[in-house]
Amino acid sequence: MITTRLHRKELMEVANMVAREKGIELEEVVQAMILAFQKAGQAKYGHENDIRTEIDPESGEIRFYRCLTVVEEPENAAAEITTAEAQAREPKNPELHELGAVHRELLPPIDLGRIAAQTIKQTIVQQVREAERTRQYEEFKDRVGEVINGIVKRVEYGSVLVDLERAEGLLRRDEIIPRETHRIGDRTRAFIYDVRNEGRGTQILLSRCHPQFMAELFAQEVPEVYDGVIEIKSVARDPGSRAKIAVISHDSSIDPVGACVGMRGSRVQAVVGELQGEKIDIVPWSADPATFVVNALAPAAITKVIVDEEKDQMTVVVAEDQLSLAIGRRGQNVRLASQLTGWQIELLTEEQESASRQEDFQKRSTFFTEALDVDDMIAQLLAAEGFVNLEQIAETSPVDLAQIEGFDEGLAEELCTRAQQWLDEQIRGWIEKRRAAGVTDEVAESEGLTPAMVARLGDAEVRTLDDLAGLSRDDLADALGDLSPSVEEMDRIILTARQRWYPDESLLPEESEEEEAEAPSAVSEELRAAEAVFAAPEATGESQEQKTTQKEIGDNSA
Repeated sequence: MITTRLHRKELMEVANMVAREKGIELEEVVQAMILAFQKAGQAKYGHENDIRTEIDPESGEIRFYRCLTVVEEPENAAAEITTAEAQAREPKNPELHELGAVHRELLPPIDLGRIAAQTIKQTIVQQVREAERTRQYEEFKDRVGEVINGIVKRVEYGSVLVDLERAEGLLRRDEIIPRETHRIGDRTRAFIYDVRNEGRGTQILLSRCHPQFMAELFAQEVPEVYDGVIEIKSVARDPGSRAKIAVISHDSSIDPVGACVGMRGSRVQAVVGELQGEKIDIVPWSADPATFVVNALAPAAITKVIVDEEKDQMTVVVAEDQLSLAIGRRGQNVRLASQLTGWQIELLTEEQESASRQEDFQKRSTFFTEALDVDDMIAQLLAAEGFVNLEQIAETSPVDLAQIEGFDEGLAEELCTRAQQWLDEQIRGWIEKRRAAGVTDEVAESEGLTPAMVARLGDAEVRTLDDLAGLSRDDLADALGDLSPSVEEMDRIILTARQRWYPDESLLPEESEEEEAEAPSAVSEELRAAEAVFAAPEATGESQEQKTTQKEIGDNSA
C-alpha cells in the first residue's frame, strides 16, 4: 500500500520536472495534483462529503479536509451544519457562526491502492496535457504568418511532423514542395498558416507551398523588404517550378528588382535554394493595371492591352512569335501572371485581334443599320466612333453627335430620336413579355431590376416577391444569364425581397441617409417616364454599359 505521507519531497520534484518538460507553470501542475488527490479523497470518504485537498509547496505534505457550510436548515448532513453546531465547534471564532461560513475538518491521511493510484496518475496526466495544449495555443495563435525552424520528427503517409521545441507542427503532404524529401532529423523551415484549438490538441499547420512563405523568405534575405522600404505587393507560385513576385520601392533611389536580386543574384539564389530550385520572376508593381499585366507577362513583348473593367478581364495582344513565350510551358506564364495581377488574361495574336476587331465592327455596323434604318456608311461611322449600343447614341446630345465628320445637326437629331424609339420599343416588348408571364408589379418595381431582367425572371417562372426572395445568388444569376449584375447587387436584390420575411433591419442591406434622400422611391425618374409612356407600372433600371479602354503599348515595353 502507498500512503500520502511517503515521498513528499519527491512529489514536488516530480512536479517541477513535469513543469519544465511541458513548458507550463508549476502552479498548473500542482493544481492538477490537487484535483487528482481530491477525487481520491471523495472516493475514500464518499461523494456526499465536500472534500478539499491542499499540498504544502515546501514539504510536499498532502492534507485532506472535510468542509461544512453553515446553513439554517441542513439538507446534506455530511456537508452542512446549523449555526448552533458551528458555535459548538468554534465557540471562540464568531466569524464561523455566520450563515455561509465554512468549517474545515482535518482528515487523516489515506492509503492509496493500485486502482486509486492509477486514477490519480491518469487525472494528473490529463490535466497537465490540457494545460500544455492551452499553453501551446496561446503561444502560437499570434504567430500565424511567421516562418519557423524545426526538426523532422516523424514522416507518415507523406505528411511530416515537425518538432518546434515547445510544440509540434504538421506539414501536410499537399503543403510540401513536389519532389521534396524529408528524413527524420533534418532541419526544415516552414510557414505557419493556421493554428487551431481542436479536441485532440493544438494543431499548428505548416506550409512550404504558401505564397506568403516566399514573401517571408525575401524579408529574411533582403534588408530593404524587412525594413519596409521595399514592399511585396503580391506573390503567385507554382510550387517547385516557377513563381512571380511583384515588388515596389517606397524610396525612389532604390531599385526594387535589383535589391531583391542582390549582388550577382546572391539574395534571390538564397530563396531559390530554400525552395528547391523554384525559378522566381521579380516583377515591378504598377498602379496602372495594364502596365502591371505587361510587366507580369515578361519576358514576352506586348503589343496592345484592351482593358474590360466590368469583367476584370484584359485582352493582351502579342506578335505571333511572342505568343508561346507569353503563354509559357503548359500555360504557366500567363496563369501566374493572372494570379499575380488579379485580372483574367486572354492572349491573342495581332492577326486574331484584328480579325476579332473586324468581326465586332461588322456586327455593330449591321446592328446599327437594322435598328436605326440607316445606310451602311452611317452605321460604319457610328461604329468607328466607338459606339457600342443604342443607349450610348440615345444619351449623346445631337450637338456632340453632329461633330462626327459627315454628320449635320438634322441627321444627329434624327439618329438620337430613332435610337430612343428603338429603346422604347424594347422596353414595351419586355413589359408585355413579363405581363404575359404573370410577373407581379411588386417584382417589376424592385430596385435594381431592369425591364429586361424582369422579363428574364418571367421566363424562369419567378413571378412574385416570394419567388424572388426564395432564390439563392446562383439561382438569380442562372435566371438572368448575361444580364446578371454584380454579386453585391444580386445579394441586395434578394435581401430586399426578403424584407417581408425578416422584419429585423439588421438582415437587410444598409442604406445611408444620403442614398435615402436621393432615392426616396424604388422607382427612378427614368422608370416613371417609362410608366407614363407605356401606361404600365414598370420599374426599369439604367442599362449597364460596358466600358472598354484601349491602351497602345509599344513593342519595346517590358
